[in-house]
Amino acid sequence: MPLASYAMDVRRSRGRRYPEKPHPYRTDYARDRDRVIHSRAFRRLEAKTQVFTTRFSDHFRNRLTHTLEVTQIARTVAGALRLNAELVEALALVHDIGHPPFGHAGEHLLDRRMREFGERFDHNLHALRIVEQFEQQYLDFPGLNLTFEVREGVVKHSRDYSAAEYPALTEYLLDERPPLEAQLIDFVDEIAYDTADLDDGFEAHLLRIEELRAEVPAFDSAYADVERRHPNGRRQLKFNEALKRVLDQLATDLIQNTQKEVDASGAETVEDIRKQPKRLAGFSAGVAQAASSLKRFLNARLYSNPVISEEREHSVAALDALFTMFLENPAYMPPNYAEQAKREPVHRVVCDYIAGMTDQFLLKQHRAIVGKAADGKT
Repeated sequence: MPLASYAMDVRRSRGRRYPEKPHPYRTDYARDRDRVIHSRAFRRLEAKTQVFTTRFSDHFRNRLTHTLEVTQIARTVAGALRLNAELVEALALVHDIGHPPFGHAGEHLLDRRMREFGERFDHNLHALRIVEQFEQQYLDFPGLNLTFEVREGVVKHSRDYSAAEYPALTEYLLDERPPLEAQLIDFVDEIAYDTADLDDGFEAHLLRIEELRAEVPAFDSAYADVERRHPNGRRQLKFNEALKRVLDQLATDLIQNTQKEVDASGAETVEDIRKQPKRLAGFSAGVAQAASSLKRFLNARLYSNPVISEEREHSVAALDALFTMFLENPAYMPPNYAEQAKREPVHRVVCDYIAGMTDQFLLKQHRAIVGKAADGKT
């Protein structure tokens, strides 16, 4: 099926920062996708928390499996809208690559520590630094040398940035909307993590179907229909089927409402999409409300559950202590980081080093460095 006229055609890409010869049988967006998959930062996502750590079960999502689920949904949505699926896939695969250990709690802690120095930590902007600087795999250029549209999507897929506040990002057309391929990612991400967190929370016996039905109307409606059709079905399988229907409802609405918004805007080209006064991708008002009720349920019933919150608080405290230790003793970091800290602000080097860690590596470093110092063994 041919691309829609407002899809991002790779032939119209603004290209790479460092020009490269075209590949004989892969498009530039396909190459970007493959470079992300083969990066060290992407592999580390396997050992970064989504909600549950591996202490609970090997079956629960981690940041990598979440990313793969986002990518699968994103490709489906992009195909239905006749957008560039290779660009969408590259953006979905890279969208969480800048997350530090311990999920959003780790991100909030790093942001708080960086504010002490008048700076911020933003996982989108950290992801940009990863793909432009930290990944060192090629002789001809630093980073992964991704196309402009992928780098732009890394920055702008989930929010807008002010050129006045972020002058270093002005090359990414901050006064314009990103292509639809990038606009979809934040909504697909929401679909994936909301439904997956329900699934993992139910399997962990931290969520009850009765609570779900009472507090999340979309799930209640889906479950009631499943129960009518399969009154004698296993409870777990009825839950699975109802959850699949919720996911399908969210994804279908995202497709249909985005198409409706595009049609109403009169946009016919990517430039038309960029010039719109607002982003066009998104849920309809009714489904946005349903998604909000699902998010409120997860915040109240899962994320704040003591089983989750106590482990999260312990892990974030370890991150905080390790940040302080490296800040006061940069020599405890690996030699390349310790040398870098002599030339650059120490807090920035410490933040970059910690943000790249996996959960278990950070806890191991905490035990080895902070723990020994507390015992008087250093």
